[in-house]
This record gives sequence, C-alpha cells and structure tokens, in this order.
Amino acid sequence: MTGNVKELGDYIAGSLPGIVLKNEDLKGELTLTAEGGQIIRLMSFLRDDPRCLFKLLMDVCGADYPDRMLRFDVVYHLLSVRHNQRVRVKVETNETTPVPSVTGVFSSAGWFEREAWDMYGIFFADHPDLRRILTDYGFEGHPLRKDFPLTGYVEVRYDDEQKRVVYEPVKLVQEFRTFDFLSPWEGMVTTAAVLPGDEKAPLAPPPKS
Repeated sequence: MTGNVKELGDYIAGSLPGIVLKNEDLKGELTLTAEGGQIIRLMSFLRDDPRCLFKLLMDVCGADYPDRMLRFDVVYHLLSVRHNQRVRVKVETNETTPVPSVTGVFSSAGWFEREAWDMYGIFFADHPDLRRILTDYGFEGHPLRKDFPLTGYVEVRYDDEQKRVVYEPVKLVQEFRTFDFLSPWEGMVTTAAVLPGDEKAPLAPPPKS
C-alpha cells in the first residue's frame, strides 16, 4: 500500500473495529470491505471525521457474483475535496438480506439505490421511495443479474387497436427465422465470404506463381 492510503485505511479500521472487515489499496485508492448492517455508522464516520471528510457520495452500484452465498456487492464511491482523496466501500448481501439505506447520510444515494434495486434486486431498508427507476412499469426481474435471460421475459409494443402499450411474452421460434448472411447485421459465415456490398464486384484474378 502507498503510505497515505495505508495510514488512512488503518486509521478507519482501528476506529471502527468489527465494522471495517478489510482495508486494501486497489490501484492507489482505498477500498474498505464493511459489515452491511453497520453501513450507516461507517458512512457517517467517513463523512464527519476530520481525517476523512468524504462529503460527496459519487456513486452507489451493484455487482453480481452468483456462485457466492452472498451474491451481491453494494459498492459506494466517496470523495473528499478537502483531502483530495477517494474511498470505495463494499458490503455483501443477497436477495433476502436488506442493506440499510444511506439516504439519511447522503441524500444523493436515493436514485443510486433505486437503480441498484431495479437492476439487481438489492433491497435497501428504510429507503423513502424504493421503486424502479430505469425499467418500465410492470417489468419483471432484474436485468443486470447474471442469471437474467438475455431476451428478458416480455416484449413491449404499442397496440394500435387498443391504443395503448401492451406486454407480451417473448417468442423466439428458431425454426421460422431466416438468415441473410449478406447482411452486415448477421456477420460473416466464413473468412472466404464476400463482404456485403461486394457481391457484384468482379473477383480479382489469382496471383501468378
């Protein structure tokens, strides 16, 4: 670890024993792994302690590791303008274990936590308005989970007869699909295939031996 990052990490971990489980230097930035149930206490300390003063919450995002018992990471990124320092905080959780909302510490967390809920299904306890923010009304599932189907569950279209948006199950019947291999959207069949647009061009004569 670099000196300043190591000193700050050791100071925070020593000030909050049992809350900061690990501190490390990742590419010159301090990364703290914390106990999820104590995230409010940790974030308040990082914001208010004179050696920290991480007054700006820049981002809250999720990450999915399906093979783990606690499959989700909730990742917080904070910035201290006073000390020109950044810190990353990670907590682990799963589909059924809520993480306390930090909106009472950083009001900017509101939309970030809604996005993590929408995309991953990470539940934030005591969030003032935890509802979807990117997907449409009635959407089922959480699109950034690694086990989410690539085609989703439903497709949306405007029905001119009903004069409204309707939802229908996704139907991809492979037997009735046609493939135009001259289309740039389908890609090349073989390395020897003619490029799209060149199918009528005269072939160059083979090189003389």
